[in-house]
Amino acid sequence: MLSFLQDSDPTWVDKITDMAIAWAPKVVAALLVFLIGRWVAKLITNLVRKVMVKRDLDETLVKFLGSMLYVVLLTLVIISALGQLGVSTTSFVAIVGAATLALGFALQGTLNHFASGVMLIIFRPFKVGDFVETGGGTGVIEEVGIFATKMRTGDNKELIIPNGAITGGTITNYSAKDTRRVDCVFGIGYGDDIKLAKETLEAICKADDRILEDPAVTIAVSELADNSVNFVCRPWVKSADYWGVFFDLHEEVKLQFDAKGISIPYPQRDVHLFQESA
Repeated sequence: MLSFLQDSDPTWVDKITDMAIAWAPKVVAALLVFLIGRWVAKLITNLVRKVMVKRDLDETLVKFLGSMLYVVLLTLVIISALGQLGVSTTSFVAIVGAATLALGFALQGTLNHFASGVMLIIFRPFKVGDFVETGGGTGVIEEVGIFATKMRTGDNKELIIPNGAITGGTITNYSAKDTRRVDCVFGIGYGDDIKLAKETLEAICKADDRILEDPAVTIAVSELADNSVNFVCRPWVKSADYWGVFFDLHEEVKLQFDAKGISIPYPQRDVHLFQESA
């Protein structure tokens, strides 16, 4: 090896030596910037993740945002390390920015769903297990994801609704409150006893233990319709008892009205025929 160097052109040896001397500090500085910067990026990412976990954010969102933050910080570290080597980072940053902008336009819809998923997880208009009507579907929430929400309908079908469709419309959460009001309308004939019908409805509601005493049940004549006198019956129940009370109340009213001779009229029309002479 020594003989090879002695036989070689001394100018090349000098050039290589000068380059090594000139680049060695830059390479060392770039390595130090990269190693220290990567360690700092991991430290910041872990701290941010811990803060998000303490705020009880969704685990999927914590992992995703943590990974995105680490990638951004690591990109900045790499740009800084290249700057230590004398690489022009201005053009590099411009290329990265242009690529990011193009990617943003290409994934505009996906990013919209992602942003909507972040809003759903942070603001929590509903949670897993809630009965919700939103995004054109009604059912029980099974999973709130980053890009879409899974819902199970009453007949056990799975709905996957993009998060953008949820945040862009109305969200009706039937499970948000502990109690709900059951709204029913019962009609009786014009020849029936109004007081008896009202007393019957009051007795039916009082006999059902699932119906709450406070707020009180509202029972009143709401309309003198074409074919019937309509009563509104509005008891308050716990949200979990809503459908049970709704179905049982209609059945019991029909049985009690029949037993007491109270008619439940149906739409009818009287037709009068007139005969004209020839």
